[in-house]
Amino acid sequence: MTLSVDLFFSFRSPYSYLATSRLRALTERYELEIVVRPVLPLAVRDPTFFSRVNPLWPRYVFLDTIRIAERHGIDYRWPNPDPVVYDPELRRAADHQPYIHRLTRLGVCAQERGRGLPLICEFGHTIWSGKVQRWHEGDHLVRAVERAGLDPAELDRAIEEESDRLDSVIEENQRALEAAGHWGVPTLVFRGEPFFGQDRIDLLAWRLAQHGLKPGP
Repeated sequence: MTLSVDLFFSFRSPYSYLATSRLRALTERYELEIVVRPVLPLAVRDPTFFSRVNPLWPRYVFLDTIRIAERHGIDYRWPNPDPVVYDPELRRAADHQPYIHRLTRLGVCAQERGRGLPLICEFGHTIWSGKVQRWHEGDHLVRAVERAGLDPAELDRAIEEESDRLDSVIEENQRALEAAGHWGVPTLVFRGEPFFGQDRIDLLAWRLAQHGLKPGP
């Protein structure tokens, strides 16, 4: 029997990105399904996020994510532009967000077509690896969608025509994350038990083994 895990994920979270290749490796090695459930970043959901955060936090996250990437051999650089546009005068996410809503809706569409994990892996590398300059321009995202096994034109039509429904799915994902007992990403949930953070993947694998996780074919 293939086990299933929900992955609550944000395209602005460096820790979410750092988890994706390791999760994909698990699905390639074992009979395991990762159900991607995209949510909007806290910085967008909570307008007070940046004003409340400890001033030491950004530097620590920067140092921590670099060493995690180095340890696991993952290409990594903070993206330019940031998927969440910041308003320095108001010290919060800007009212106009040209990237994060589109990315999150595309993530929902990909999961509905059975390609959620491939898409977030391809988008993650495009946005966070440092190998792509100006990831939001040209055909970088189009090519990422194609590499994930999806039709870019069809997905673009879907997010245009079904934006309200997709936003409802994103909101439901957030409620499901909180119902599972957490608020941050990445959070993996197996049978109601949350595992928060990319550093809990090994612990999740241990739990899955207790429930009969089997090697793939």
